[in-house]
Amino acid sequence: MKTLVITGGSSGIGLAAALLFAERGWQVFSLSRRKADVPDGLPVTHISCDVTDSGSVTRAVARVLEMTPHIDVIVSNAGFGISGPVEFTLLEDAQRQFDVNFFGAVRFVQAVLPALRRQHGGTIIFTSSVAAQLSVPYQSFYSASKAALNALALALVNEVRAFGIHVSCLMPGDVATGFTAARSKSSCGDDVYLRAGQAVEAMEKDERNGMKPRQMAECLWKIANKRNPAPLYVGGGLYRLLCFLDRLLPKRLVNWIEGRMYC
Repeated sequence: MKTLVITGGSSGIGLAAALLFAERGWQVFSLSRRKADVPDGLPVTHISCDVTDSGSVTRAVARVLEMTPHIDVIVSNAGFGISGPVEFTLLEDAQRQFDVNFFGAVRFVQAVLPALRRQHGGTIIFTSSVAAQLSVPYQSFYSASKAALNALALALVNEVRAFGIHVSCLMPGDVATGFTAARSKSSCGDDVYLRAGQAVEAMEKDERNGMKPRQMAECLWKIANKRNPAPLYVGGGLYRLLCFLDRLLPKRLVNWIEGRMYC
């Protein structure tokens, strides 16, 4: 039985992935602050974990290793979003964004890497975002945190290659999950940046009408089972096209078009 360890497995893409892998015969360890409802009989074990707490992450990974001798795939999926103009975003809110989305992933990977090195193999997958490549106005710090994940993954690919470890990022487009409702939205500066509120509403409408979490779980499944996965994948056909055009066209033009959509 292969083993998946995933953070943020209590809802959205994380829960969909945990269920899909378990349905297909994998042992799944779901690391999150709260336990999700999982159908009886599925091999999903919940372990309490807060990715912003290094001690919590270390203890959670140690518990996993007590229950299984081998980890095949880890998915760093925990994350949340904030919105608002850069000028009016509180520094502590921006730091919190990075502490969960970026440093939470770093803590998880640092805790698991010794085990992956000892077994000389395994796959690390980060849940990033299309916003890492197509930075979204009024979600600047979310976009930046995901871009940082991509950069981390690309560097890590080369660092751990000698140990037989693979590293990839999945960049989903809009997905209909509880992520939208959980976003921390600030109205500070809306009287100055008059399009900010309207822009966030438009983005959230796209999210609510987005892909199903199961689609992204299938993407994670495919990456997890590749013998030699690529560093970056885009989730969703439309978003693959948009990211391709971003590489093809001048960045200034692409950024201008995106700005006209929201600003």
